[in-house]
Amino acid sequence: MKSNRKFVWLVGLLAALHIAILLAGFVAPYDEASQNREAPFAPPTRLHFVDTSGHFHVLPFVYVWTQSPDNATAYVEDRSKIYPLHFLAQGSSYELAGLFHVRTHLFGVDEPAEIFLLGTDQFGRDVFSRTMWGGQISLLAGLLATGLTLGLGTIFGILAGFYGGWWDAILMRGAELFLALPWLYLLFAVRAFLPLQVEPKQAFLLLVTIIGLVGWARPARIIRGIVLSARERDFVRAARGFGASDLHILRRHVLPQAGGAILTQAVLLVPQYVLAEITLSFLGLGIGEPQPTWGNMLTSLMQIQVLESYWWMIAPGIAAVLFFLCYLALGNALEKRARLVAS
Repeated sequence: MKSNRKFVWLVGLLAALHIAILLAGFVAPYDEASQNREAPFAPPTRLHFVDTSGHFHVLPFVYVWTQSPDNATAYVEDRSKIYPLHFLAQGSSYELAGLFHVRTHLFGVDEPAEIFLLGTDQFGRDVFSRTMWGGQISLLAGLLATGLTLGLGTIFGILAGFYGGWWDAILMRGAELFLALPWLYLLFAVRAFLPLQVEPKQAFLLLVTIIGLVGWARPARIIRGIVLSARERDFVRAARGFGASDLHILRRHVLPQAGGAILTQAVLLVPQYVLAEITLSFLGLGIGEPQPTWGNMLTSLMQIQVLESYWWMIAPGIAAVLFFLCYLALGNALEKRARLVAS
């Protein structure tokens, strides 16, 4: 019972995180490219409940950040006027699900005040908003690449395990070759042959295709083993004896047994492929500016002064680690559930 409750909580948490990223335009108060050149590397905005007169406010409010007269790189709050935090505020236009243009955001403040929950970058862009928008690209790349990998792995695993013969020999030797090569260096090698300067959409498709094509070997071997075991079961032989087609046997008797393994592989591959996108974009081989991803947002940390002085610039890395930990915990929970079912 306790393990089931933990599993439900993990699934719910991951679903909530994915929905928040999917609705980045609604959750983020600003557009990913919106700049405020007067507030470079502004620290996170402080939320207040008590004003300078000592009055308590039910809803939080903010003050305007202004540059310190003594230090051009420091900021102080102008406490002459408060700006309450509004929920379901109107702001910049964005596309909801790629279909509707909407201006409603989860929260916001009236101008000239701005709310930077995680500060700003060197161009005065809101780091929180860019982390939300960048998560769409990083997570979508991981999900699509995982779908491509599992699709190829399932097809090749079925061909090798169900039909055997030269299908098995060719595909499994190819799988052994891919498993022997370090996947990250293989990604670098393949990406090195492609143009460096490409449009963001083209770079995204190239990235997904490269990552997805590299990782098919392990799922293919796992599914091959399941298919090899399933095709020798008595009920499969009985179905074949009654004249059932290969497609019917695969759909009704073989693939359902591989469903758990495919789901477990998906949970393990998504964070791995998100990390691959982050790594390639961090090194300048993936999607570049101005389109944010968790990878290219972390490139500013290559400058030691940014890493030392502006801690909030690591926010995309923290978001990625949170997702990785959730996926890891979900993978462990799935493994425990599989052991309980097997016992």
